[in-house]
Amino acid sequence: MVTDRIVTVPNMLSLARLCLSVVLFVLIEWQSWTAATVLFVVAASTDWLDGWYARRFQQVSRLGRIFDPLVDKVIICGTWMLVAERSGPIAPWMALVVVLRELIVTAIRGEMERTGRDFSAAWSGKLKMLLQCLAVGVVLGARAWPEWRPGGIDLPTAGAVLAWAAVAATIWSGVEYVLAARVLVAGSAGDRA
Repeated sequence: MVTDRIVTVPNMLSLARLCLSVVLFVLIEWQSWTAATVLFVVAASTDWLDGWYARRFQQVSRLGRIFDPLVDKVIICGTWMLVAERSGPIAPWMALVVVLRELIVTAIRGEMERTGRDFSAAWSGKLKMLLQCLAVGVVLGARAWPEWRPGGIDLPTAGAVLAWAAVAATIWSGVEYVLAARVLVAGSAGDRA
């Protein structure tokens, strides 16, 4: 059941994540890598928490269906752009792919919601988000602790592998959403005829 309530625990968690993202961006600019890594992990974790809480306690709201994905896009696109600005495994073109996919899917989602069609997150979108978060988390961690090799894993190499996997999942997810939105194009063509 979707509610019209605005003040819900999930919405407050999304608001907190939005505020944390601003602090995160400042920390990245200041190259405070340890604090940025910890804050990113906390902020990314609240995304899972607010979704779980909304479903578990029937606090899915109209605002939350818009606000939560928007905050996700702010934190993911912002961190990818800021991390790509510096030398490392996330190249600027990778950040552009992430941002472009998010803009396209946001436009599609808005139109689907406007027409009353369901446009819930697909499995590929969830995998994309997970890989994007892991890539950024590992890249930030590699900058915070350059000599640390947990279990013998080289963090910069792991960050590069995760960045490429995240970009592949981002493209795959974007294509999947575009294909799912074909009904919009077919409907629009029929409306004009």
